[in-house]
Amino acid sequence: MPSEIDDVWIEEAVSAYRQIEERQAAFARALTQLEVSVRSPDDVVEVIVGGDGVVRHVNVHGSLPSMSNADLSRSIQQAASAAHEAAAWARRKLHDETFGDYRSLGD
Repeated sequence: MPSEIDDVWIEEAVSAYRQIEERQAAFARALTQLEVSVRSPDDVVEVIVGGDGVVRHVNVHGSLPSMSNADLSRSIQQAASAAHEAAAWARRKLHDETFGDYRSLGD
């Protein structure tokens, strides 16, 4: 009888492991498609960052001759920081949506 219980437990464990692997693969695919676009507070710089946190594109809007180098640098820094935070939030949200119904190992 204990052999049957062990076999059932093993089958369930293998099935659960496969489901987790499938969700991990889906999560990884979704991260590659995820993009977040953020603009600086002055609306001059737009930064597009991927779900992996990599900056994919930077756009400058408006007329640069009217801005000092310090002002442009500040706009870039603000947009990049906001994009980094937005991408981290998007990753957490995607992770929660993908794995939210799994119990943690501590539970």
